[in-house]
Amino acid sequence: MSASRPVGINTTLSTSTTSAQSSAIQQQCDSLRIVAETAGVYVTYGGNPTATNEHFYVSSFDTAEISLGPVSAQKVVGITTGTTTTIDFPQGTGSPFDVGDMVTLTVSGQSNFDFEHQEVTAVNNTSGVGGYFSTRITVNYNSSSVTDVFTSPDATLRKSFKVAVKTESGTGKAFIQQVQRS
Repeated sequence: MSASRPVGINTTLSTSTTSAQSSAIQQQCDSLRIVAETAGVYVTYGGNPTATNEHFYVSSFDTAEISLGPVSAQKVVGITTGTTTTIDFPQGTGSPFDVGDMVTLTVSGQSNFDFEHQEVTAVNNTSGVGGYFSTRITVNYNSSSVTDVFTSPDATLRKSFKVAVKTESGTGKAFIQQVQRS
């Protein structure tokens, strides 16, 4: 028998017959647990999702777990600011992110570099251009107002997502929590 271990924060969404969307959530494990309080809900997740009656259904009589897929996170060793932001990873590690992924940056001690839930627009897959070997991505985030020099030894870029829920009738709440199986 296995048990679920909560990871990160619990998110509560009020539900109605129209889609409601959570704020951005940094992915920390591969599963999402959903509990519908008073009425069954349709659930989906992604960059900016909208729930419809065609998505995953969770009844109010049970809980459900949805697979989010593998966790994508990477240490950041360089940041180039501008109208888009270029992120450098340690050489030889590659990028766990694909074009279209949404990402959140957390920089310890230099929070002015932080951003939340921005889209990856390019991944450098070329061989050795400018000394970078698949270790550089571009994010659609305007960081031109940041004029500091990046020096943090502890910076992480992590995939992020939002959850959307709706119900066919009535109102209620949906509780969303990332979980690990143990």
